[in-house]
Amino acid sequence: QVQLVESGGGLVQPGGSLRLSCAASGSIFSIYDMGWFRQAPGKQRDLVARITSGGSTNYADSVKGRFTISRDNAKNTVYLQMNSLKPEDTAVYYCNADVLSVTVRRDYWGQGTQVTVSS
Repeated sequence: QVQLVESGGGLVQPGGSLRLSCAASGSIFSIYDMGWFRQAPGKQRDLVARITSGGSTNYADSVKGRFTISRDNAKNTVYLQMNSLKPEDTAVYYCNADVLSVTVRRDYWGQGTQVTVSS
């Protein structure tokens, strides 16, 4: 079994910054892509940023230049540095990882962490 545990969400004023972390643990042989998605109330869950095991990244247009995704392969951890936050960034942020474990390769999700941008 594999678990993803997120941390770092909270309340921040517009223009502020937050850093999210997501650590994967369990029976892991290898982790391929890792990413962050977000879901605002009444909306679908959308990709925010993704990073490959080799470090290649892609971002949603709405966060380019403001958010940075990174990962530490030795720690099985992915990060999302969020700067210049806007009220429209308010959402539950979910970590996602494509993991090869003992018996299967599949996607796993974290439990979600709330990010609220408000004055």
